Amino acid sequence: MKERIYLFDTTLRDGQQTPGIDFSVEDKIAIAAMLDEFGFDYVEGGYPGANPTDTAFFSEKRTSQARFVAFGMTKRAGVSVSNDPGIAGLLQAKSDAICFVAKSWDYHVAVALGCTNEENLESIAESVKAAVGAGKEAIVDCEHFFDGFKANPAYALACAKTAYESGARWVVLCDTNGGTQPPEVRAIVEAVIASGVPGHCLGIHAHNDTGQAVANSLAAVEAGVRQIQGTLNGIGERCGNANLVTLIPTLALKSAYNTRFETAIDEERLLNLTRLSHAFDELLNRSPDHQMPYVGASAFATKAGIHASALLKDPRTYEHVPPESVGNFRKVMVSDQGGKANFINALKRRGIEVAKDDPKLDLLISIVKERESIGYAYEGADASFELLARRTLGTIPEFFTIEGFRVMIERRFDSLGRVKIVSEAVVKITIDGQTLMSVADAEGPVNALDLALRKDFGKYQHEIDDLVLADFKVRILNGGTEAITRVLIESTDSDGVRWWTVGVSENIIDASFQALMDSVIYKLMKNRQLAGKIAAE
Repeated sequence: MKERIYLFDTTLRDGQQTPGIDFSVEDKIAIAAMLDEFGFDYVEGGYPGANPTDTAFFSEKRTSQARFVAFGMTKRAGVSVSNDPGIAGLLQAKSDAICFVAKSWDYHVAVALGCTNEENLESIAESVKAAVGAGKEAIVDCEHFFDGFKANPAYALACAKTAYESGARWVVLCDTNGGTQPPEVRAIVEAVIASGVPGHCLGIHAHNDTGQAVANSLAAVEAGVRQIQGTLNGIGERCGNANLVTLIPTLALKSAYNTRFETAIDEERLLNLTRLSHAFDELLNRSPDHQMPYVGASAFATKAGIHASALLKDPRTYEHVPPESVGNFRKVMVSDQGGKANFINALKRRGIEVAKDDPKLDLLISIVKERESIGYAYEGADASFELLARRTLGTIPEFFTIEGFRVMIERRFDSLGRVKIVSEAVVKITIDGQTLMSVADAEGPVNALDLALRKDFGKYQHEIDDLVLADFKVRILNGGTEAITRVLIESTDSDGVRWWTVGVSENIIDASFQALMDSVIYKLMKNRQLAGKIAAE
């Protein structure tokens, strides 16, 4: 019987330490839904009470399948659990579990906490007992555990054993500074298990400061731990955390692991890995790493020559796993059955059935490839992809026709001499043969265009009154004033459903308008149950 490996995602907490990344509440809600849908066992959402964003995020439970985890400190030394406001905030958060960060290096206990070793052990024990008593699953991240073990193994072990004996479901060994080597990880994990903390209650939390976070996580698994903590695409402070997007397919597809272990990510879920990775990067408004293992655009790309020739004869000559197993593509064989199978699967998840020999499928693939070459990215814009697929493979009702639009921007001074920027937009739309013209102004041109577009939608007006643009991201795809611009828009409605649309153009206003139109059309399709479920989750 295979042993279970539990996957713990800390993208929303430790990943938020990445320079340049600052999640809003809406971002966190969207990412938590992505993680939950994909199948992670645990989703750590942040530190309630530490900032307004995390406090608001934990006002509701944000997952339906995964264990929703709140993060925080153990109680302060010299203060009882009942009088510690930090502990109170954790207990009150709408979470299934609490992950306490605990010092396990005596140097940090003295310098950072300013308390005795015994007081730190008491804080660990009392915090865990409080969480368990409140009906929460208790997890303890033993911070700096590997460095602490090398400095004072007896005390590091005492911290881990105290957490376990007090009722912690998981005791997580953290390589916080990221400098521990795989042989050291293996030996230290074995020592922890020998001391009395069983492997099925141990986790690993590795940082990537020597580029070995994935290797260290696998070494810990081989030594006995059964939970892995990490982040999407390996984001995190300094050099990042263990990359779950690399770890998951390695555990699932490599015989060294899949013959012994299993995770919650089955073959069907694994097909969504590339989409998840790229959609997350799009949400962060950054370009995906083309050379990321398994999911990168170059992961299965080969230039012409003897490699390509060998691939055409047998893909196994230069591929360690089939690209379609992780939802990726073989670049030199873009029209092969593997590529088609990937499209067929993506369409099926949206409720669109198409035969692999349907010429319209070939047309759709060629259109997507052509559009991606000029800047479109559909991994992060599911609604636009579904609309494109339905237009190509079948039909979409013609709800309205845009006759044209105009945007004017005026820079002027008010009576006090202050600069004022005013944008005015005019949109001409035809519905059932009736032409309607709407005018709106706002501080920004895109906002004015959005207001004008949705100001008068005739018989459909009541259907889009609850449509809200939740986010707007712009990426410049090349240099110069004539640069190609990609706009990604996130929309939501009163049902709480979210969807993403994309537009690309040399003109940022035109790119925005494309995404806006797709958003409105998708909303009208959704209202009629004509749109698939995947894009709107």
